[in-house]
Amino acid sequence: MRIIIITLFFPIFSFGQTYDILFIGNSYTYYNNLPQMISYIASAFGDSVNYDQSTPGGSSLYAHSQNQTTLNKINQQSWDYVVLQDQSQRPSLSPTYVAASVYPYASQLVTEIQSNNLCSEPLFYMTWGRKYGDQSNCATYPPVCTYLGMQERLRDSYLTMGFDNEATVAPVGISFKNSIFQDSTIDLYSPDNSHPSIYGSYLAACTFYSTIFKKSSVSCAYWPNAISSSEALFLQQIASSTVLDSIQVWNIFQSDFEFFVNANSVDFTNTSSNYENCFWDFGDGTYSVDTDPSHTYQQTGIYNVSLLCQTNYGCVSDTINKQINILSTDIAEIKSDNKVLKSFDILGKEVHKDKKGFLIQKDNSGVVLKKFILE
Repeated sequence: MRIIIITLFFPIFSFGQTYDILFIGNSYTYYNNLPQMISYIASAFGDSVNYDQSTPGGSSLYAHSQNQTTLNKINQQSWDYVVLQDQSQRPSLSPTYVAASVYPYASQLVTEIQSNNLCSEPLFYMTWGRKYGDQSNCATYPPVCTYLGMQERLRDSYLTMGFDNEATVAPVGISFKNSIFQDSTIDLYSPDNSHPSIYGSYLAACTFYSTIFKKSSVSCAYWPNAISSSEALFLQQIASSTVLDSIQVWNIFQSDFEFFVNANSVDFTNTSSNYENCFWDFGDGTYSVDTDPSHTYQQTGIYNVSLLCQTNYGCVSDTINKQINILSTDIAEIKSDNKVLKSFDILGKEVHKDKKGFLIQKDNSGVVLKKFILE
C-alpha cells in the first residue's frame, strides 16, 4: 500500500537548502512514494525538496530517451538535480550489453538535461540486486545468478555512468548491501523479492538525502509509522555512513584537500571530487589555480588556507578552509643563544645531542627543531 501515515517535525525557523529535483525512473522510484519520503526527511532538517517525476512502470533509460513526457518534464524548468534510474535488470547484464543498450541513453539524457540548463546536476540512482539474484537472466549471464553478483554489476555500471557523464551517483544499492550485511532481519524487499519494502524505500530516501545535501540523516525526526524508532536509526546510520564515508567514490561534488608540512614548505593534494576548476588562497596574500600546488611561506605563523572549487560550468561552488601552522622557516636553524636540552632519533628514543643522522631536538626555550648531523 503506497499511502503511508507519517510523523513529521517541521522546524519553526528554517535556514536550510532548497532543491528542485526531477525523478526519472520507474516503480523502484514510485514504490512507497520515494520522492515524497526524501522531501519529508529534508523538511525534518529544515531543508526543502520540490519535486516532479516521470516514472512509468518498467521504464528504462532507453524508453525515457524516447518518452515525450519525460523530455517535456526535463525542459519545463531549471532543475537542481535530475535523477536517472534505469530498469532494474539492464545495468546488471554483460558489459557488452550495457555498453550498447544502457550507456548511450544515459549520455543522451544527460545531454538533454544540460541543454535545458547547464547548472543542473545529473544524479544516477544506483539500484540494488534482487534478493535471490536475477533468475530470468541467470542461464545466459551467470554473474547475476546471485544477489552479490547482480549487485556488483549494478555498482560497476552506475559508477561508470556517473564518471563518464561527470555526474553524481546515489549509492542506494550499496546501502542495501551494507544493511543486509549488518542486520539481515530488516527485510528491505517487498514479497516479490525485487521491489523495495517500506524499509528499503526509507533506506533509499536517507541515502538520497545524504547524497544531495551532503549531510547525515542520523536523528531525523521523520520515519514511516511502519518502522520502529530503533530500525529508523539503524537505516539512517547505514545510509549516512555509506554516502559520507566515500564521497569521492560516488563522485559527489565537494571541495577537500590534504597537506604535508616540511618546515616552511607545504605540499597540497587536492582530494575534491566531481569538480571542474579550483582556486587556492594560501592565507598569506598569494594564490594558485594549480591542481596540487606546493607553497613556501616566508614567515612562521598560523595560516588559513582555503580551496574553492566549482562545477556545472561555474554554477555551483564549494569552499573548504583549513589552518596550517608554520613553526620554522629553516629546518636546520638552531639559534646560538639557546641550549639543546634533549635529542631524539626518528623512533623517539633519546640519544646524544651530537649523534649522526636525523635528530629531533628541544631547546631551553621550548622550541622543537629538526636537523641532520652528517659529521
